Amino acid sequence: MKHKTINVGRRDFLKSGSFGALGVLFGGANVLALNSVVKPDKRERPGPQVGCAVIGAGVWGREIMAELGRVSGARLRVACDHYPGAFRRVRRDFPEVATVEDYREALDDREIGAVFIATPSHRHREIAVAALEAGKHVYCEAPLAASIEDARAIAEAAKRFEDRRVFQAGLQARAEPQHRFVDTFMQTGACGSLALARSQWRRKESWRRMGATPEREAELNWRLQPEISTGLIGEIGIHHIDVATWFMGGRPKAVTGFGGVTVWRDGREVPDTVQAVFEFPDGIHYDLSCTLGNSYEGPYDLFCGSDSAILVADTRAWMFREADAPLLGWEVYARTERFFQDTGISLMADATELVEDGVDLAETEVERETPLYAALDDFIECIHEELTPHAGYREGLEAAVLAIKANEAVVSGSRIDFADDWFKIS
Repeated sequence: MKHKTINVGRRDFLKSGSFGALGVLFGGANVLALNSVVKPDKRERPGPQVGCAVIGAGVWGREIMAELGRVSGARLRVACDHYPGAFRRVRRDFPEVATVEDYREALDDREIGAVFIATPSHRHREIAVAALEAGKHVYCEAPLAASIEDARAIAEAAKRFEDRRVFQAGLQARAEPQHRFVDTFMQTGACGSLALARSQWRRKESWRRMGATPEREAELNWRLQPEISTGLIGEIGIHHIDVATWFMGGRPKAVTGFGGVTVWRDGREVPDTVQAVFEFPDGIHYDLSCTLGNSYEGPYDLFCGSDSAILVADTRAWMFREADAPLLGWEVYARTERFFQDTGISLMADATELVEDGVDLAETEVERETPLYAALDDFIECIHEELTPHAGYREGLEAAVLAIKANEAVVSGSRIDFADDWFKIS
C-alpha cells in the first residue's frame, strides 16, 4: 500500500492571516472567547460505503459511533457489546444500527468490512487478531494492549495481512492535520537545537464508575485494577508520548517514573497522579505528567529549542521565537499573539484551501474537526484508496511498549532501560 500524505500550504497561509484573537491558559494568560466559526467542507468519497462494526459500546465506543456517522464513505451497521445494558443508549442514539452481544457475529457478517475496537485494552488482542483473520480492516484503540506480549501479537497479525487489510492504531494525533503541519516545522529545524520537551494532561475526575451490580461495577472500573490497567500513562499519556517521539524523531533510551494516590484516596492502587521522565539520545529529556486531581491548564505538548519553542494544545499551535534566532523569511507574514510576557506566532494547517473558499482568516476563527474524526476519516480513506495509515501497527506497537514500560516505572518508582527486543515484530 502507498503511504497517505497530507499537504499543507504554510507560505500561503502566512501571507493571508492566522487565527482570530486566541490565547491559552499558559504562563498566566487566559483563554479568550472564540466568536465566528467555520468548518471545512467535507468531500464525498465515490464508490460503495464501508460497512462498519464498533466493538465495545461504552462511552468511547459511542463517541466513535457518533463521529463515524459523519465520515464520508462509511456506514455504521453493527454495535457489539457483551453487556446488553449498553445497548439502551445505542438504540436511542443510533436506531438504524443493529446490536449483537457476540463480536464474532459481526466478523461473520459479509456486509461488515471494517471493525473498530473500543473495548478495555486487555481485551484487544483476541478481537483484533480474529478480525484480521476474518478479512476485516481493523481500527484498534490505543494502547494496542495492556501487555507487550499482546501488543506484539496484534502487530504481528497486522503485518501478516498488511497487503490486504488496513490496520490503524488509535493514535489520533498522527492523522490530525494540525499536528502533521507542526511536524513540518519540527523536521525542518525551526526549533534549532532541541533542549527539552514536556507534556501534561490534567483533569479533575475520579475514573471510578458505578454499576448495577458489584460484578458490573468491577468490570466498568478495569482502569483501576493494577493487574490489567496500564494506568494514566498507558490510557492517556500514550498519546502525548507518541507525539513526543514522533516530533523528536526517535525512540527514548530509558524512562524513570514517579506516582501515587494523592487525591482520590478511596482504596485504589492505581496512581491518580504520575510523572515520567524519558531519556533521549544526546542528553535530551522529555517530561510527561498526568493527574486526575486538578484541571489547571489542561493538556498540551511543548518543545523548546535554541531558536524557538513550539506549543501544541489540542488542534492549535504556536511558535515562540528566541530574540537571537535567525529569520527564516516567512515570519514577517505571520500574525502574532501575546502570551503573558511572550509573543507567539500562530501555526495553522490547511489555510490555503480555506482562503480559496473565501474564509478571512484574520477575522474568522476556524473550528477544526476533532482528532478522533481525523483518525476515523484517515482510516476510511486508506480503505477506499488502498493506502497505509499514518498510525499503523509499527507506530501502535512502539507507543504501547513505551507506555506500558513507563507505567511499570511509575508503579515501581524506578528507572527502566528500553530493550530493542520489545519493539521487534517477527
